[in-house]
Amino acid sequence: MTQPLAERLRPQTIDDYIGQTHLVGPGSIIRRMIESGNVASFILWGPPGVGKTTLAKIIANTTNSPFYTLSAVTSGVKDVRDVIERAQRDASGMFAKGRPILFIDEIHRFSKSQQDSLLGAVEKGTVTLIGATTENPSFEVIRPLLSRAQVYTLKPLEAPELQQLLDRALQNDPVLSKCDVRVEQTAALFRFSGGDARKLLNILELLEQSTPHGQPVVVDDRTVTERLQENPNAYDKTGEMHYDIVSAFIKSIRGSDPDAAVYWLARMIAGGEDPEFIARRMAILSCEDIGLANPNAMLVAETTYEIVRKIGMPEGRIPLADCAIYLANSAKSNSAYLAIDAALAEVRASGDLPVPLHLRNAPTSLMKEMGYGHDYRYAHDYPGNFVRQQFRPDAIATKRFWHPCDNPAEETMRQRYISRWATDPSGD
Repeated sequence: MTQPLAERLRPQTIDDYIGQTHLVGPGSIIRRMIESGNVASFILWGPPGVGKTTLAKIIANTTNSPFYTLSAVTSGVKDVRDVIERAQRDASGMFAKGRPILFIDEIHRFSKSQQDSLLGAVEKGTVTLIGATTENPSFEVIRPLLSRAQVYTLKPLEAPELQQLLDRALQNDPVLSKCDVRVEQTAALFRFSGGDARKLLNILELLEQSTPHGQPVVVDDRTVTERLQENPNAYDKTGEMHYDIVSAFIKSIRGSDPDAAVYWLARMIAGGEDPEFIARRMAILSCEDIGLANPNAMLVAETTYEIVRKIGMPEGRIPLADCAIYLANSAKSNSAYLAIDAALAEVRASGDLPVPLHLRNAPTSLMKEMGYGHDYRYAHDYPGNFVRQQFRPDAIATKRFWHPCDNPAEETMRQRYISRWATDPSGD
């Protein structure tokens, strides 16, 4: 068989698709689109190997829609316009069925002019755009295009889904189903897969191809680890080790090890990683893992991104190293990250709690008569620009979301909080 295992096992129907039940499960948004045949433009955002391309092909097949595909790595504005013209001709032909689907892989790599060239066709409905990206679309996709396409987030596959994929490969693949495959342990296989279906199947295929003819293919933790460590220096910025290296880089900064951080940074640079991608990761980390312990870290990360974007490489390696070492040596706090997630969880649990009357806006006399804004106290009219009053809805008037971490900056905030509210925000 010349086709890779991952291609041989690519699902052809929505019922064969593994994972992403929040999008393709019964009653979910994409399944409803497929069943109705009314597919709107959208962008699939998620890590590699979670089914972005597969889902686009299933939608096209199921809705009998002409399917066009472009790679942002190799296509220019002319290619985009040529495909749109072909789609327009096909859509007006006598054998036209569903609206043509234009699938763009790695849409985050499209330049602004390339993305601009899509707007007219998407807005007029000449094509239904399905984009795929591993990068946050809000950073990489222009706002006019985002306003015309919903973004759906795909998640890494979890252990039960990886097990389902493994079982299917052993039972249905014409090569593996004829082999003596002995699955003894799956912990290493699932760990190295990292929620990536393609990676799991590639590892499985590696085990099969590296096993001498006539011997059983053994899947256990030791064998998987040994086979994958035979080439430890491999780095592909779009493939197998991409997220492993990035993960090691981020965790080294979070763990306050500047030498490890600059080493993994060097691995990424030597592997040809996009320097703006590295800078964005550090900008996210500066908010998530340093935050209130050192607010300057966000400014350093933002400045680093701008400098790298302007000067490029190889000089960009210097501000990247400056930032990585600075962030690694900084005090750490995730209190703001935990606070917003706790507050979002409360919103999901308690719904739209009413705003206290004294905090409501009162632009009309009727609203004033109803008590809107009544008894609100303007902080700047009081000593120290502070006066106690209730700012949370009644149902959660005493609930806390922010719990300061143990660092000098937040200790100062904590003491100020206690002096104003006579209660400790570190408590429950």
